[in-house]
Amino acid sequence: METKNIITALAALAQESRLAVFRLLVQTGPQGLAASKISDQIGVPPSSLSFHLKELSHAGLVTSRQEGRFVYYCANFDTMNGLMAFLTANCCGGNPCSPVCKTDCATEPAVR
Repeated sequence: METKNIITALAALAQESRLAVFRLLVQTGPQGLAASKISDQIGVPPSSLSFHLKELSHAGLVTSRQEGRFVYYCANFDTMNGLMAFLTANCCGGNPCSPVCKTDCATEPAVR
C-alpha cells in the first residue's frame, strides 16, 4: 500500500463510530451487513451512519453491493491486511519473531 492510502485508512479509523462499524463488519465476514442492521447494532442513526460508511468506503476499508432495495456493506479484507502488513513490516527490527510478539517494549530492556 502507498503511504497516502495508509494515512487515509488510519484517519478513517480514528473515529469511534467508524472504528466500531469497521470492527463489526470484520466480525461479520465477507457476507456483510445491510446498512439498517449496522445502524441497529452500533446504535448510530442512519443519517450519521451514511456519512461514516462513505468515509470508510473512500478509504478503501469497506465495499458495498446492492441486493434489491438493500445496500450491504463488507469489510475490505485486502485493504485491512495491507494496512496490517504495513504496520508490522519492521516488527522486532526486522529479526524473525513469533506472529505475536511476546516482548513488551515498555518493560523489556533495549538490546544494543
